[in-house]
Amino acid sequence: MPLRRRRPIARIATTAVVAGTAANMGAKSAQRSAAAAQAQDAPPAPAPPDEPDAPEAAAPETAESAQIEQLKQFAALKDQGILTEEEFSAKKAQILGL
Repeated sequence: MPLRRRRPIARIATTAVVAGTAANMGAKSAQRSAAAAQAQDAPPAPAPPDEPDAPEAAAPETAESAQIEQLKQFAALKDQGILTEEEFSAKKAQILGL
């Protein structure tokens, strides 16, 4: 069976597909290599301190004060008649995690 000659456009298209695939795979390989090298060069994470710092201890107080403020807002809405007693109780339970 005689070999058929491909048209020039088909050869160009095939070459472009092969080159594009090779470039894409090369880029992915380079990204993986860079990520692996960065992971090896990264210093280990510092150990957590034995005693909590003062700012960290203040965080629960801030969360509690935010909850109190929300409850005050909902109580004001209830007093104005915008919320019913059931709606207020549901929101209060949601905020307090009950």
